[in-house]
Amino acid sequence: MPAVVVVGAQWGDEAKGKVVDLLSQRADVAVRFNGGPNAGHRVLFGGQVFAQHLVPSGIFNPRAVCVIADGVVIEPLELIGEIDGLASRGIDVSNLKLSPNAHLVLECHRQQDRLEEARRGAFKIGTTGRGVGPAYADKAARTGLRVGDLVDPERFTDRFRHFMAEKNELLTKVFGAEPLDVEGLLQQYLAAGERLRSFVADTREIVIRAVETNQRVVFEGAQGMLLDIDYGTYPFVTSSHPVAGGACLGTGIGPRSISRVVGVVKAYTTRVGDGPFPTELLCETGDRIRKQGNEYGTTTGRPRRCGWLDTVLLRFSAKANSLDGLSVMSLDVLTGLPTVKVAVAYMLDGRKTTNMPSDHSLLARAEPIYEEFPGWTQDITGARQWRDLPHNARSYVKRVSELVGVSLDLISIGPDREQTLVLRDPMTGTEEPIQAAA
Repeated sequence: MPAVVVVGAQWGDEAKGKVVDLLSQRADVAVRFNGGPNAGHRVLFGGQVFAQHLVPSGIFNPRAVCVIADGVVIEPLELIGEIDGLASRGIDVSNLKLSPNAHLVLECHRQQDRLEEARRGAFKIGTTGRGVGPAYADKAARTGLRVGDLVDPERFTDRFRHFMAEKNELLTKVFGAEPLDVEGLLQQYLAAGERLRSFVADTREIVIRAVETNQRVVFEGAQGMLLDIDYGTYPFVTSSHPVAGGACLGTGIGPRSISRVVGVVKAYTTRVGDGPFPTELLCETGDRIRKQGNEYGTTTGRPRRCGWLDTVLLRFSAKANSLDGLSVMSLDVLTGLPTVKVAVAYMLDGRKTTNMPSDHSLLARAEPIYEEFPGWTQDITGARQWRDLPHNARSYVKRVSELVGVSLDLISIGPDREQTLVLRDPMTGTEEPIQAAA
């Protein structure tokens, strides 16, 4: 049975939640392996929209065990809010499992995140302000608090007071901010620990055993390849590893346990926050794509920067993640444009290159070289088979697949779960009848 990793092949926000939701309908275990409350996953089915930040998208399959693994950072109060929100809408959350080794995002991290970003001025990164970067920094510095601490009241009380003494010094003496109420926060977090204790489990054993017994496992990454702390457009990146290898780092499985990697990509490109973006459209076309695609952050509500698809970046992403299949999302958003463009190379300092530069700061000077395609005007949101798509739409996605060098698995032609054309089974890579996913 397969163990499939779903990764964002761009700068995040590629609609991974929809792909994970589709795969999780057949999964035994669904695992979130990185990131924190800075991530947003939106799933639409049955006329309802669900948006989560921490709970895996696999939660909508009541038969699947849903794991928040070691590599994730947890804001405990927000996690409780998500759990309660799902339960109030009739979603069974009893199969949710939380790693005791997942680190905590606390109020001091949120404060630190916002203060640091404000202090950077012109050098700001464009963080979400949700405290994720400082929480990962404390994890690397070996000073952070974890879920296992939170559910042990005595241990947490001692460690939290010591931890907050240092954090309040930082807030007051470095940033000139007011100190946080340690005892008030302590009581909130102790209550949160009581609520979350029943969800805590040995998630490493759950995931490893699932793989060893040939169960169907779906690994869900947050953000996207180009935001990876090592391989993304540093410093405009996240603080974890959204790449396929992050599924091993964040869960405890070995690399040979992964049977397939599915890359999720929009039919165009978006980015939230600052950083280089060679194909960005600062014009009416970019505004149209944003409006048509409802391109506003699930987490922050910020308008996303929009541009043409960039296959130079996607080829790098395909290699770094060993992509086996490509899911092209939001194809319907391009309907009505007279022409559609795809970046196939760059002019960089007077030379043509088809590769992403290893010094990612050079992307700010890269001038995209485009292939241009005729657009289509037909509404494609009701398509249920490959042949239902207009010729120009089929030609476009075929060419994208050729340029990236990865075969197509799925094509999304609308936000709903059923608005998905399946060309190959993303779980196995086998040919499937080209039809809408159930």
